Amino acid sequence: MEDKKQEPPKVGQFNDASGVALSVETPHATHHLLNRDLSLLEFFRRVLDEALDPAQPLLERLKFLSIFSTNLDEFFMIRVSGLKEMTEHEGIEATPDGLMPAAQLALIRERLLPMFAEQARCLREEILPALAEQGISVVAHDSLTPAEAATLKTFFMDSVFPLLSPQSIDQAHPFPYIPGLGLNLGLMVGPKPEHGITRSLAGGITPRFVRLAVPALVPRLVPVAEGAARFVYLEELIAANIGELFPRMHVGEAYAFRITRDADFDVREDEVVDLLQTVESSLRTRRFGSPVRLEVSAKMPAEMTRFLRDSLDGLSEEDVYATEAPLNVPDLMSLYNLDRPELKDRPLRTTNLVKPSRGQSIFDAISKRDILLHHPYDSYSTITDFIAAAAHDPAVLAIKMCLYRTGKNSPIPQSLIAAVQNGKEVVTIVELKARFDEEHNIEWAKRLEEAGAHVVYGLIGLKTHSKVALVIRRENERLRAYVHVATGNYNPTTAKYYTDFSLLTADREIGADASALFNFLTGFSRQKEYRRLLVAPVNLRGRMLELIRRETGHARAGRASRITAKINRLADLEIIESLYEASQAGVPIDLIVRGICTLRPGVKNLSERITVRSVVGRFLEHSRVFYFANGGDEELYIGSADWLPRNLNRRVEVVTPISDPDLKTYLKNVILKTYLRDNVRARLLRPDGSYERVQTAPGDAPLDSQLYFEPGGGSV
Repeated sequence: MEDKKQEPPKVGQFNDASGVALSVETPHATHHLLNRDLSLLEFFRRVLDEALDPAQPLLERLKFLSIFSTNLDEFFMIRVSGLKEMTEHEGIEATPDGLMPAAQLALIRERLLPMFAEQARCLREEILPALAEQGISVVAHDSLTPAEAATLKTFFMDSVFPLLSPQSIDQAHPFPYIPGLGLNLGLMVGPKPEHGITRSLAGGITPRFVRLAVPALVPRLVPVAEGAARFVYLEELIAANIGELFPRMHVGEAYAFRITRDADFDVREDEVVDLLQTVESSLRTRRFGSPVRLEVSAKMPAEMTRFLRDSLDGLSEEDVYATEAPLNVPDLMSLYNLDRPELKDRPLRTTNLVKPSRGQSIFDAISKRDILLHHPYDSYSTITDFIAAAAHDPAVLAIKMCLYRTGKNSPIPQSLIAAVQNGKEVVTIVELKARFDEEHNIEWAKRLEEAGAHVVYGLIGLKTHSKVALVIRRENERLRAYVHVATGNYNPTTAKYYTDFSLLTADREIGADASALFNFLTGFSRQKEYRRLLVAPVNLRGRMLELIRRETGHARAGRASRITAKINRLADLEIIESLYEASQAGVPIDLIVRGICTLRPGVKNLSERITVRSVVGRFLEHSRVFYFANGGDEELYIGSADWLPRNLNRRVEVVTPISDPDLKTYLKNVILKTYLRDNVRARLLRPDGSYERVQTAPGDAPLDSQLYFEPGGGSV
């Protein structure tokens, strides 16, 4: 009997899997998709929830507040700046969920205001007082004893005063350029009262508005006394001694403010002669981006706030955010560096799975069977050792790598330089357009090139986001390829805090595919066929859609079907529509999506067989794993790609199949199963776009997936 296609729900009507109507109050509820930017804000809310959790160690709570702030800085610099730019153009179409840019901006502010308030309350009323009880205090300058104030004034005069450059605003001094993300003080300065103050701020003569940059080279938290964990804010120290800058003048109270600027820039690669030079030039212009947000102290007078807003082109009242908390919360992370282990998560226990016997090399271990590593639980030193061994092994002839985010002090580019010095051919694909890592990548590209490596800056129109290394080794008069394919960057620092997978393999077909991939990246190859690897933008999208639709066919034929995917983001319309179709055909679909998810799960006759959960905790969930039941002949993949249009269309991504039966069983029955059973860190996505914590069933013990995977952490 032919399956009858189920009709999607009527406009504005959503039901859960049981058929109970759900109330969806957001303006975009008439669509089958959630808004991408609002979904991202929900991820930020989950990060903030970690800071609000009293069960977290105190300094970890402070860390989550810092991450929340950093995430929002980037959100305003990239996403909000883009939306503001779109409002200035005619003919802009609504996003797939039906929202126009102006409506998105209004909803973003509506969602953010309570989050900002909660962040400030948590810092002021919970974390800082609790830290003070533990002997770590940030005190007001006016609470210092005269002796303490005198000591700090000496510090101010010696180490701060010479760095200060007040900028007054009048007819001869127009409003200055103020860099983004820096901390500033605004104040009024005028003649002493006996000389008379004759005009207001609007008059522009006296008193005058003065902007003072808080020097970034001085620690934000200034120790009150040597060896004591007692600090004052740098801006309070400056404000307390600000009269030294304006002798014989009347100085008003100083108020903190901070500007966020547009940091997104497009490189017209089709018009570029020298990509390296162009990106370097673009980085210099980034700091002059248009203002997109003004943060001010809640104590700042309304007249001063209006003056700042009006002086910054393009800002409206909706772009101003007042806070009761100190601005630039990440500066407080210097407290995290204090030697107070009892206020932090205990150090993670790691294991090293690859321990070659005496007389053997890491290549001997890989040649015996594929090796799957789960970072950070499996030490990343295995990967750095693999590259270092290749650099010094006389049998290795060539090393080829894709470097997306390597970090400032990564040992991996250093090993590549050593490989060049040892006479090996070294080819590196250095992605210069990795946002906010451009400077590090430019520096490494120059150093590698100077050492003699063949450096390629990716492909015109594409970002090289793949995480692949290829080592060519001569063995028994034959050449053998050893390949590393990963979900995470070649960055040993972030590897300590990101969950990722690495596959080390000597599989001949994967080796041949990796060779073809590098020919595609470095030459003029138009590679269209790969034996095993899924490569964007060549065959990854088509193959993923084929795998999803194959499960749909299995379900309709009554065969075993299931899709489980762990990714960072899901917003590709074609993938989502295929998942909806699979759900309607009866395919059970479990998605573990860390951040953005525009798919609506649990909607009757549309997505009632789809669940979406997000795991937020100590580690940033960064791994991508794809499972397809395939009628009993299961297939599993890992790789660098999310289900986003940019990953499938505009980036070079690599996803590899997992062939070893034991590794497939481990990924399915241990990794994915544990994430799906998490009832501590996991939240479930509701059809309206909100998230709720997973409820523990009666008799179920708490299961924290991030702790479970630690060696000795548990068993499924």
